[in-house]
Amino acid sequence: MSENSFKKDSLGWQFHKLQQKIGEWWELKISQTTVKLPEVDLPSWLDNSMILMIAKVIAWLAFAFLLSWIAIQIIRLLNPYIYGIRNQINLTTKTREKSELELSVTAWLNQSQKYQQIGNYREACCCLYMAMLQGLNDRGIISNLPSRTDGEYLELIQQLSQPKPYQKLFITHQQLLFGNLEVSAAVFAECQQAYQQITDEKN
Repeated sequence: MSENSFKKDSLGWQFHKLQQKIGEWWELKISQTTVKLPEVDLPSWLDNSMILMIAKVIAWLAFAFLLSWIAIQIIRLLNPYIYGIRNQINLTTKTREKSELELSVTAWLNQSQKYQQIGNYREACCCLYMAMLQGLNDRGIISNLPSRTDGEYLELIQQLSQPKPYQKLFITHQQLLFGNLEVSAAVFAECQQAYQQITDEKN
């Protein structure tokens, strides 16, 4: 028996041949079951660049609409929470403004003295300003409204017989808020003197 015939009769050789036959059979079956799709000629208008551009614009518009719709749904879901937070902030601000307005003239003057004693002349001047506003409100001359600006107050006090001491406190307050006024003991003394003139005028 030759070496060649031994190799062809061996178990490994026969297994190899079996694999080859199974592979060929599988390829034959696949080629028989594959359905050939008919070739379809697309209409020529689909190749038009203008049509393609319009299709892209429509696709982008649809995408933008979808995003907008999602954003609106999210806002609707979060709206109760946002509304609640906004109301809480407004309530806190109004309460603070109301508590500031409800302090008496005497309370503001006491606060001013306390700030003066510790050398905080800026806050001491602000307290004199608030005492003046509360005094105008208490005497029924000018209502102390949180929305009213210093400019509006300045126009209203022009009608008073002695507007200058009021002007001094209003202008100092504006400089404290919007300028770089260095508040020294001398500045506070001027504001205190202006407030004293207002008190003397009342009496």
